[in-house]
Amino acid sequence: MIRRHLPHALLGGLLLGSALAATSIPSLPPSPSVPVPVSPAPLEEIPPLSPLTPAPRPVTPAAPSTGSAAQPVTPGDPLFASQWNLALIRMPQAWALERSAPVTVAVLDTGFVRSAELGARAVNGYDFVSDAGRAGDGSGRDADASAVGTFAYHGEVIANLIGAAHDGRGMAGINPQARIVHVRVADTEGTITVPDLVDGLKWAAGIPVPGVPANPNPAKLLNLSLFADFIPLTGCDARVQAAVDAVTARGALVIAGAANDGQDAGGYSPAGCRNVLTVTSVTEAGQRPAYANWGRSVALAAPGGDPARGIPAVSVSGPGGQRAPNGTSFAAPHATGVASLLLGVRPKLSPALLRSYLTGSATPFPGGRCDPQPGHTCGAGTLNAEGALKRALASSLGK
Repeated sequence: MIRRHLPHALLGGLLLGSALAATSIPSLPPSPSVPVPVSPAPLEEIPPLSPLTPAPRPVTPAAPSTGSAAQPVTPGDPLFASQWNLALIRMPQAWALERSAPVTVAVLDTGFVRSAELGARAVNGYDFVSDAGRAGDGSGRDADASAVGTFAYHGEVIANLIGAAHDGRGMAGINPQARIVHVRVADTEGTITVPDLVDGLKWAAGIPVPGVPANPNPAKLLNLSLFADFIPLTGCDARVQAAVDAVTARGALVIAGAANDGQDAGGYSPAGCRNVLTVTSVTEAGQRPAYANWGRSVALAAPGGDPARGIPAVSVSGPGGQRAPNGTSFAAPHATGVASLLLGVRPKLSPALLRSYLTGSATPFPGGRCDPQPGHTCGAGTLNAEGALKRALASSLGK
């Protein structure tokens, strides 16, 4: 796969982790950025989220009960029949185990897009894009995290994959009770500076950031579908590592995409950082697509699709209100969504235990490997939501 040839001014920055972004950003012609039409409330006006009462979700059993085991749950959302990714990670079986309480997840990405799939569960958090010239909204950092520009859909799709409602409309999310706090770190071209990412990480986990109002809704799960491929590849940036260590000490788990260059993920930030749960992509057949990074820093794999068969999702700006993107960007939120289900039943699980349950329950790759080349490893296996949730429920740890 052809590596990026970034303008010199962007070297040392980060980019979004979808395969589309990885191949398209350098060739995008200059164009005016158009804000997504939303009516967000400023951060200062957003109170801490109140406890949610889980609403009934329209589901049907997949088959009549033939024993004591719970039957897989089939959401009534019309796109569910096309969501092969959920079947691959055994979501219907996981949903049948136990109803999870609401959990707050932070998505550090392109920012807030009002979503019918999430409704009031989507929170307009904070905009950490400090360069007003690249923010596309006429200002630098501010309390409006609204997504702007060509890649506005990126964070929207990730949030919907994690938390879309089971309401008989649109798509089915992994955790329909999840609360999503959008933290904007990407500019209109999908690039992210290290200082903006570092401050966004800290704020998302509830760590004070000078000059920024306190986060009223800190998260224990931080989804980072973004990466830096510094030239040459130098591994985890020390500034990013320090931020990851700080939020981990705070009790938050950082989950990141492995990146999309078909290279060793250990050379990338944040994929190569310590204390990050790094997720690479597999196809419907359980194999690593050519774009997906690999290596010892990868913890496990999840559906990321390939150009021929992406990840179906609702998107307000997509053709017919849908998209099917592919990339490690869309593998990572599968792990984040499942982790939120685990926290919903065991709210005091540590980052280390979450990692252990997710990796220890993974489904082995077909033939024992994700790639014909032995060195191209993809972690413990493919994410298994049912297995991970069973492990959490079987233990009293984290109650």
